[in-house]
Parts: sequence; C-alpha cells; structure tokens
Amino acid sequence: MDYQNTARQIINSIGGKENVLSLFHCITRLRFLLKDNDKADRTALESLDGVMGVNISGDQFQLIIGNDVGPLCNALLAQLPNLDNAASPMKRRNPVSVILESLSSIFSPIIPAIAGAGILKGILALMVAMKWVDSTNQTYQILLAISDGVFYFMPLALAFSAAKKFGANPFVAVAIASVLFHPAIQALFKAGAPVNFIGLPVPTVNYASTVIPILLTVWLLSYVERGVDRFMPGPLKTMFVPLLCLLIVTPITLIAIGPVGIYAGNALSGGIIWLVENMGVVAGIIVGGTLSLIIITGMHYVIVPIMINNISTIGFDPIKILFYIANLGQAGAAFGVFLRARDKKLKSLALTTSFSAAMGITEPAMYGVNIRYKRPFAAALIGGACGGAFAMVMGVKTYAFALSGLPGIPALVGPTFLWAVVSIAISFVAAAILTVIFGFEESLQPVVAGVSPLPVTQSEEKLFAPVSGELKALNTLSDPVFADEIFGKGLAIYPTTGELRSPINGKVESVFETHHALALLSDTGAEVLIHIGIDTVKLGGRHFTSHITAGKFIEVGDLLVTFDLEALQDEGIDPCVILVVTNSERYGDISPVKANGEIASRDVFLTLTATTA
Repeated sequence: MDYQNTARQIINSIGGKENVLSLFHCITRLRFLLKDNDKADRTALESLDGVMGVNISGDQFQLIIGNDVGPLCNALLAQLPNLDNAASPMKRRNPVSVILESLSSIFSPIIPAIAGAGILKGILALMVAMKWVDSTNQTYQILLAISDGVFYFMPLALAFSAAKKFGANPFVAVAIASVLFHPAIQALFKAGAPVNFIGLPVPTVNYASTVIPILLTVWLLSYVERGVDRFMPGPLKTMFVPLLCLLIVTPITLIAIGPVGIYAGNALSGGIIWLVENMGVVAGIIVGGTLSLIIITGMHYVIVPIMINNISTIGFDPIKILFYIANLGQAGAAFGVFLRARDKKLKSLALTTSFSAAMGITEPAMYGVNIRYKRPFAAALIGGACGGAFAMVMGVKTYAFALSGLPGIPALVGPTFLWAVVSIAISFVAAAILTVIFGFEESLQPVVAGVSPLPVTQSEEKLFAPVSGELKALNTLSDPVFADEIFGKGLAIYPTTGELRSPINGKVESVFETHHALALLSDTGAEVLIHIGIDTVKLGGRHFTSHITAGKFIEVGDLLVTFDLEALQDEGIDPCVILVVTNSERYGDISPVKANGEIASRDVFLTLTATTA
C-alpha cells in the first residue's frame, strides 16, 4: 500500500482536512471524529485500496483497514499537521459516545504492550505449572519482571496516554502518577500511622496496577492546566503552569480521587464477579452471544479497564474469556463459509479471514464474509452464546491480558485452562456447523452504496456504449477488483474520446466526489457502475468535470462526465472506461454484442437477460 497516496485519498473522500476533528487508531481501524459525517463519501472510501469497510459507531466514523492501520494513520496525521486530537468538538455530542471514544483512544495505544507482556506472563505460568522452571530461578525472576512491569506501573502508562487524549501535558501527568509510587509515599503508607497533608487525612492506598484513579486524575489535570494557563503571564507559563498543576492535582489525588477511584474499581470488579457467580449460564449466553455486536459499536472499551484492573489486582478476570469465544465464533463461521462455498474465490477469502479471526483480528472475517452473507454472522453469535454458556458454567478465568486469539492462549494457563480451550472449541465448531446447516446466498455481490436493489422489470435490456473506443474484457484489466468481477459482470472500453455518456434511461444514484466514477439505476432495474480509468481516484478529481448530480434523471446519450484523455495518459494512467452491472446475480446472462474490436458511443454493447422465475 502507498500510505501517503491512500492518506490523501481518504482525506479527500472524508470531507477534507477541515472536516476532521480528531483521529486515532486501534488494532485494525482508523477512528475519525468528523464535524459532519454526511460529508464523507462512503462509496469512494470503500473503493480505496486497503479499506475493507466503513462503520459509524456513535460519533465515530471508522475505516476498517487491517494490519496496515498504524502506518496509514501516521501518514494521515502527517498530512493533518494542525489536527488537535484533544480539541473539543464544535457540535454537541452524546455523552456515552464521548466516554466510549475516550476509553478507546486511551487504551488502544497501550494494548500492544500489555498484550505482549500478558502472553509472556502466560508462558511463564505454563512453564512453572509443567515444572520446566523453578520460580526461584534468577532468569525466571527477570522474565517475570518483564511480564509484570507494565501491569505494576499501569498508572504511568495510562497517565501518558490519557493526557494525550484529554489535552494535558503528558509529562506532567506522568510526574503526578510517579508520586504514587515514590519511596517516601510508600514508606508513609507502610508505617501504619495516620497520614496527613496540611491537616487533611490521606488514605493508605496501594496504587500498583490500578486503572480508574489515574484516569480521573488526568481528566482533572486537563481542566486545571487550562485554567492556570489562562491567567498565567506568557513568560511564566513554562515554569509555573506545571508547578501549580503538580501542587493542586497531586494532593487532591492522594486525598480524594485515588481512594474514590480504588473504591469504584473494586465495586465494578465485584459486580462483574457477582454477575458471573450468580448468573453464570445466563451471563455467558447473553454476553457471549452479543459481544461481537458490542465490539462493532465500540462499547467493549468500557469493559477493558475492568478486565485489566481485575487481572492486575486479583490475578484473574472472568470476562476476558468471552472475547476469545466471540472471536473464535467469527472464525468458525468464516470457516463454515469455506466448507460450504462452491466459488473458489469465496472459499479462499473465507479461509484466509477465518485464520486471521482465530489469531484475534476479526474485522476481515466479520465485515468481509460473515456480515456480508448475514446467516454466517448469526451463526457466529450463536456459537459465541454456546461457548460463553459453557465457560461460565465451568468458571473459566483468564490470568493475563493478551490478544483474544490463538496467540493469546498462554494467558489462559491456570486451573481452568482445559475448560477455557473447550469453550473456545465449542464456539468455533458450533459456528462452523451452523453456517454449513443454515447456508447462505453465495451469489451475493457487494452493493454499491446508494443503489437500491430494485427488482428487474424487463426480461431483456440493452446497455449502450458510454464512450467510443476499443472493447476490452474485464479479465484483461490490471485492477483485480474488476478483473475478478468482484463488483459484477461487464465490459471495458479503451476510449478514443473524453466524453462519457449515459448507457441507460434511468437515474443517477451517486457520483464520486472525484468524478471518476458514478452509479446509475436504469428504469428496468439494472444497477450500473461506471469507473473511468485504473487508480484515477488518486488524482483527486483532476482532469474530470461532472455534468450531472445524484438524483438526476438521464436518457441514453446524455453527457455525464468529460475527462482529459491526454492528461490521463501523460500521468501514466490506464484510461479504460469500465462498466459493471453490480446486480449481476439478478440476470441469467450478461453478454457483449461483440467481444472485441472498435465500438462507437451509443452503440449497443451489452445485452442483459433477466433470470426467469
């Protein structure tokens, strides 16, 4: 992937730089906060190389990318130099969405560190359980410190990440968090005598591995810092803003915020454990069966701090296993598609995405296969419910925080390890079997955004050449999306003129912002996508002029778009005009009038024969 070029295309299609309020990424998604989601061209975004899908969750506008999300996000941020991720939105926002986005953006950057450490922690636990190593061994002790360090000093990592989100100075935030671990403070706590600060009692609290206290502290710091900065004279800001922040926020943390945060964290953890102990099977069915839906909305980030807090403070968590189960349910459903599908391309896609989901990255399977074919997604949810019910009945626990897939299996090592593996297997197998039994509509093709799947109302329809030139079969094109007929069947023309004319009588459904592609709907139900050139989206609309708008009614031969053919050739662009019938599955036959040779604009060049009932 050309990250810089893709970043430029995303910015153009998302409504321009001025439409972006904030941007960050998780393991597979770019998460935008836009001033106006309606300005984003979903059709153009979904057509970009590397973009697997588009999702809106609350106020977040998300692009599903996959493994390239980190470098692509960096390329985007480099082209958005004035972006202030901590800036408050110009519009009134849903408080729940604000909380979800905040938790997501705070925890996403540190998850690789705690996931890597969690896997090591699980491996060490396995080695001790199998008596492969003595827990008093010095090498083991050093490895244990490596695996446990980020959890013990969790407040430091969270302070830095939360400060970047809330708009506070991250180094001042870390300075405040470090006070909680200072030997002088620890000595006062361990002495057993009452601790006071200017006459106010300081509760004795152990802040190691805690989550909630530092989040509340940094949130307070962001307001104090802005307030002090407002009245402090410019020459004094560098020294005295941090000084006053330290002197104001740190005592408040030790006296009030810290103890309240500890109490809140223990209450949440206790509530989760009570739910599992008293509502085991029901909790497993409900949470295991809906967790994939919760992940889609982003609400799972509310649970992440609780899971991390449980593992850090009591040594285990009873909920994390459901994330493994949900992910393996998606993997199983995609594997079921692989088993049942007849189309070789779909089988290959399903098998590949099933493997990635089993590794803990579910978006390709979820969006690329299961949701697209609907019934496999339902099977994945049912598989998650089955596995979740079993896990809760057997009291399965997770003993370290790791990626919820097969690489994170060591995090499950402990007294309930065998039942954890069985619950995961139940989810995978149940989802796969149900997918095979339920079946799915294999002929389903991706639908172009904005085009309604209307019934075909005429037994035969003729499409007219949109431009003059030389006919080319789709399988001769360099773009695999069109060559493999992923969007549907059709034909291409190497143009001799720069005038694109309507091949149908009907209506314009949508026009790409860059004017290089458009979707049409004929009066008789044919859905037509026309794409001018290969990779022309990277031109950002240069050399194209649109003469129509979405919603306009058109007739055969009406001028749609003009383009500078010589300029495209000078830029090294393949200018082939590609016409695809995106609802090809509704036709028994789509055949060219002639397979090759020259054709003139407005000549008949495709015949569509509707499927007979």
